[in-house]
Order: sequence, then C-alpha cells, then structure tokens
Amino acid sequence: MISTVEKVLFLKSIDLFRALPSEELAQIAEIAEEQPLASGDQVFGEGEPGDALYLIVEGKVKVHKGDKELVRLGIRDVFGEMAVLDSEPRSASVTAIEDAVCLKIGRDDFRDILSERPEIAMGVMKVLTRRLRETSKK
Repeated sequence: MISTVEKVLFLKSIDLFRALPSEELAQIAEIAEEQPLASGDQVFGEGEPGDALYLIVEGKVKVHKGDKELVRLGIRDVFGEMAVLDSEPRSASVTAIEDAVCLKIGRDDFRDILSERPEIAMGVMKVLTRRLRETSKK
C-alpha cells in the first residue's frame, strides 16, 4: 500500500500537479486509488468508456491499437487523460508490459479538481500537446 504522504510526494514529481501546494496534493492523494498490475494485464481496451486517468508509480505500460504499439510509458507518465476531459470511448488500449503500480483518478473526482484549480487543465493540455507533437513526428 502506498501511504498518503508517499502519494503526495509522487504527485509533486508529476508535471501535471507540480505547481499545487501540498494541502491540495493531499486531497488528490486521497481520491487516487492504487492499482497494481501484473505484466500482461490490460488496464483498459480501445472503445471502452473512459472514466479515469492513470499515473504510473512503477513499471511500464504500452499504449496500442490492436498489435500496433503506439508508445511505451513508464514511471511518472500519465495516460487516460483524454477520458477525463471528454466522455468519448478510449482511443487505444493500454496493457502492462511489466509488473506495475498506477494511481487511478476517476473522471468525476478529477473534474471537481479542475473546476477548483484551472492550472491543472493547463498541465493536461501540455501533456496532450506533447503527445500530439511526438505522434506527428512518426
């Protein structure tokens, strides 16, 4: 189990949340569910309803469409962020490629945070923009 203090320290190391004071990070830490994954576990599948974003605490995952791998993500990476902004189905699948631990933040909880802290929305936009740029280079 990851303690609330450990979650706060981890959240502080993530671009999305870096600017937030510790008290607010503690609120986010309380709603972030720890989700252990074994290698090969699917976090979610393409086309499923998106209901949460994930932060990788340890391990690695791959984002893929069928057999085509789009990207590998590791510690401190965020995925599933598009689902917390819109209610569209997942645009790709995510599968653990080694044992991993993620923090899962549900869409409704995340939207509550966004309404109170619009600067987090800017962080989400940075993540999305960076991904778009990386994808367009391929």
